[in-house]
Amino acid sequence: MAYSVNNPAGKIVQNVIDELPTLMAVAVVDVTSGMSLASHTNSPNINPDTAAAYNTEVVKQKQKAMSALKLTGETIEDILITLSNQLHLLKLNSSGTKFIYLVVNQRDTNLAIAREVLRSHSASLN
Repeated sequence: MAYSVNNPAGKIVQNVIDELPTLMAVAVVDVTSGMSLASHTNSPNINPDTAAAYNTEVVKQKQKAMSALKLTGETIEDILITLSNQLHLLKLNSSGTKFIYLVVNQRDTNLAIAREVLRSHSASLN
């Protein structure tokens, strides 16, 4: 476990684990640095800290695309990446400076529930 419940990011990770115990991985990520502020994995094949850096680039590229398209007044709420057996969700805070990264198995997790869990916890990302 790469988190401590004594910091805000660690508390978010623990809360997500409590609400989605079958998750594969979760991390709270800083968009500026691409660094994971707290993370946890239940899968030996997923390193959420490595994934955090790559998914930060996904967020930054989407922000650049929105700027190029002059989508003023729009913000990214979440990004869903659907794989053959997994769902990868990136839920940004309101300022777009941090996000929660979640990996779940498609068969084990209801997408609507996973999105609601992330929505409820993203508000506490400062």
